[in-house]
Amino acid sequence: MAAPAAFLGHGGRLGAARAAWPNAPTPWLDLSTGINPHPYPVPVLAPEAWSRLPDPESLRALERVAARAFGVADPARVVAAAGSEALIRLLPRLLTAARVAISARTYGGHADAWEVAGAEVVDARNSTADLRVLVNPDNPSGQALPPGQVLALTDGPLLVDEAFVEVDPALSVAPLAGAPGRERLVVLRSFGKFHGLAGARLGFLVAEPALAARVRQALGDWPVSGPAITAGLAAYADTAWAAQTRLRLADDAARLDVLLRQAGFEIVGGTTLFRLVRAADAPRRFEALARAGILTRPFPWDETLIRFGLPGPQPDWLRLADALENLR
Repeated sequence: MAAPAAFLGHGGRLGAARAAWPNAPTPWLDLSTGINPHPYPVPVLAPEAWSRLPDPESLRALERVAARAFGVADPARVVAAAGSEALIRLLPRLLTAARVAISARTYGGHADAWEVAGAEVVDARNSTADLRVLVNPDNPSGQALPPGQVLALTDGPLLVDEAFVEVDPALSVAPLAGAPGRERLVVLRSFGKFHGLAGARLGFLVAEPALAARVRQALGDWPVSGPAITAGLAAYADTAWAAQTRLRLADDAARLDVLLRQAGFEIVGGTTLFRLVRAADAPRRFEALARAGILTRPFPWDETLIRFGLPGPQPDWLRLADALENLR
């Protein structure tokens, strides 16, 4: 039996999970996303972060800090928004592209956004597209291309979604996006996944200054909340936390691999924030885990695949281990 359709679009559908399996143990253990389960320790927010409109200079300061973190020389090329998803939905209204090349097995929001805008979405290998979209590292396969290979994909317009690149910043082409000679390269960055603060809804576009200015104008005067600005300013400046987090994520991903292999899964991809596995009876396993109150992520194009995010505290690891033991 295939996984219910409600779980095939995005992870994090806990409301649908509670409705589908009302007798599952609570609280639910949500492993259906690739969000860091150990979030950045956000500083205590001043009351003004909630009660006042965000100050434009604070937003510009955030973009400057993000530019340094991304290796972008000119902060004018960096635009903050309420999550990279908002930018994914906005760009088809600002860029001219009748045919857009996107992999059918990558993050589905890109194809959906361009189709809603009236563009024809074609196979990623199509050489006649007006724009090529690449998710790097890919979600959910985890396939990661080094910068040289990314830049060699096309000499035309290229949109690179780097939502998971924080786990390996050396993969990023953000420093080149919109720079002289790379005006047709656009990069999206996500704050919430690596920093474990998806609820902040913070993301960035890196592009040539003219496009960046158009995006700022389209987003309006207050595109990012005051609390999100505070979180971003602190987190992007904390390079020690980022370095330590990359080491911990690598250790946790290796630990998860051991549990998954012991349960009979084949590891077929992923990043250190999530693992993609295969099992012939994956739908049964997805269902069994859900009945144990553990939500994972199935995929519409291959019923043998499941994606697991990382557990957080030790009790979550033990709960997952017990549930996986019962699968065998």
